[in-house]
Amino acid sequence: MRAIETELKGCFIIEPPFFKDNRGYFFESFNQKKFNDAVGNSTVFVQDNQSYSTKGVIRGLHFQKGDFAQAKLVRVTQGKVIDVAVDLRRQSSTYGKHISIELSENNKKQLFIPRGFAHGFAVLSDFAVFQYKCDNYYNKDAEAGLIYNDQDLNIDWMLNKSEIIVSEKDLKLQSFKSFNKLF
Repeated sequence: MRAIETELKGCFIIEPPFFKDNRGYFFESFNQKKFNDAVGNSTVFVQDNQSYSTKGVIRGLHFQKGDFAQAKLVRVTQGKVIDVAVDLRRQSSTYGKHISIELSENNKKQLFIPRGFAHGFAVLSDFAVFQYKCDNYYNKDAEAGLIYNDQDLNIDWMLNKSEIIVSEKDLKLQSFKSFNKLF
C-alpha cells in the first residue's frame, strides 16, 4: 500500500497494490495494520457506508461536528467521481483550502480524510458506487455542511452547470464565510 500525503496535512491518497492477469484482477482494498503504518496513526473504522448516484450528482460538502467528527477512507467501486476534501481545522496552515482527486473503478485510488474536514464528491460517469469507512458513528444531530458552490472555496466540480444535481438539503448548507470554526 502506498500512501501519498496531500498538501493538506493528514489527508492521504492511498494506492493499493493491484494485480491483473487474463483472469481478471485482485487487490487488497483495506488492511488495518498496513493502513495505520502508511498514514502514521491508529484510526479504527467502525462504520461502512455506500451510495449510488447518477451523473451530475454532487453530494456534500458534509461533516460531523464535535464529538461526532469522522475520519473517512473513501473509494469508488464503479464509475468515476471528483472527490473533494476541505480543511476546516482552524489551527491548520491549510485552513479553508481544498484538494480534489479523481477516484474511479479504474485507478483504484482511495482518499483518507482525517477528522476536521468537509467532504463531498461529484459523479462524472453515468453512475458511481461510492464506498466509505468512518471512524465514528453517524449522528443526525451533529451533521453539518458547506454549500457546494461556495464562492470562497471556488471548487471545480468538473461538471457543466446544467448537469449538476444537488439535494434540497444540500442546497441549504452554509457558506464558508458564515461557517463557525468548529474544529
